[in-house]
Amino acid sequence: MSALTRLRPTLLGPTYTRLWFGQAVSSVGDAVFSTTLVLWVATVLAEGKSWGPQAVSGVVLATSAAVMAVGPLAGVFVDRWDKRATMLGTEVLRGVLVAALTAVSFVPAEDLPAGVWLGLIYVTVLVLNAASQFFTPARFAVIAELVTDEADRARAAGLAQATGQTAWIIGPPLAAPLLFTVGLQWALLFNALSYLVSYLAIRGTDLTPAAPAAAPRPRAAGAAERPGLFQDFTAGLRFFARNRFLVALLLLTVIGQLGTGALSTLNVFFATRNLHASAELYGYLGMAMGIGGIAGALAAGRVVQWIGARRTTWIGLMVSGALLVLYSRQTGFPAAVTLLFVFIVPITMLNTAMAPLLLAATPQEFRGRVVAVFYPVTRLAAMLTAVLSGWLAGSGLRDFSGSVAGVRLGPIDTVLAVSGLLVVLAGVYARLALPAPAGAPAKAAEPPADAAEPAEPTLEGRP
Repeated sequence: MSALTRLRPTLLGPTYTRLWFGQAVSSVGDAVFSTTLVLWVATVLAEGKSWGPQAVSGVVLATSAAVMAVGPLAGVFVDRWDKRATMLGTEVLRGVLVAALTAVSFVPAEDLPAGVWLGLIYVTVLVLNAASQFFTPARFAVIAELVTDEADRARAAGLAQATGQTAWIIGPPLAAPLLFTVGLQWALLFNALSYLVSYLAIRGTDLTPAAPAAAPRPRAAGAAERPGLFQDFTAGLRFFARNRFLVALLLLTVIGQLGTGALSTLNVFFATRNLHASAELYGYLGMAMGIGGIAGALAAGRVVQWIGARRTTWIGLMVSGALLVLYSRQTGFPAAVTLLFVFIVPITMLNTAMAPLLLAATPQEFRGRVVAVFYPVTRLAAMLTAVLSGWLAGSGLRDFSGSVAGVRLGPIDTVLAVSGLLVVLAGVYARLALPAPAGAPAKAAEPPADAAEPAEPTLEGRP
């Protein structure tokens, strides 16, 4: 009984627990699916082909294309639609789509041209991720209604982060045996079934607290007077642009991508060149990041409760930036693994702390559109950072070599160190730009310059 008592506050009630369970199963299925596709394309479809890397990169590009093309507009529809029905509909669509690809996968690979296989895979990935652009804001809005306390919201975000990290620790090792022992179709079927589990979990929840989501409708004089899609979209953009807090939060997140984006692109080269480790050991760096992400996500709710979301954000940026600079100076593998684990902990904490800040800054009727702007922009920042850091290390700074105060610098460690310094500066900016807690000096409580602009929230979520 005592164990059950401890579990309930962690999972924030039975309704949230069902939503979390559905997300957990679906996340593992997505990790298995993504890893399986990459492995199958690289080792079966494009084996020995010079275009293999480009074929694999097409999966990533299809994912990004869905986020960028569909994400911003998806929030407009999510704000209009019933959130529970939206989540159920997207799970049905994704499950049917993966099931269809599973049926096609029973055809021997050599019976269809490689271009046809790649087309089917890219379209499937594109539509799956396009559906996710509706599911994610809808789930975000539902959680916002179910969980209202700032610390509980941080705990919910921490559980989501930990679940995602755990899925990527479990999924890839599970995908390889499924693919090479029982075949592609069974690995795909696993993901299709995971969407079914998620659908049943959502269907079994009582989301009556989310009913006020329909509140914006009475403001209209009649159905004919309701703003059109474009007007709703531009209204969301105007709200975001006029809210100094949201703009500051987005800028912080974009700058934060400079650290993680550069690391994700260059870490394999840093391991083999700077750490002088074999390529086989690279997986341990990813494992350290996954474990650190789980630790940070699970601790984030308590840390936010202790020091507040604002302090967690700017302190997390400063600490993680400093740790990235320190990581860039490592030459031994064991110390680097330890530092990478410690680096991810504050990164995950600040990502988790931003969730309650984002919720507190956004009125209920704009939440779908705000998330639909926030996520694609940060995704674009991550993509551009990855491309830029890869170009700097491979071409722009390829022959760079120097020293500062006796410390030798090369291209890869220099890019990582500069990224870390920029993240530290983002922490300084966060300290100055984010609003102070309630009861702080008068400057933090000043009303917005624009009387039509919604007041920036305190950390307690009160405007």
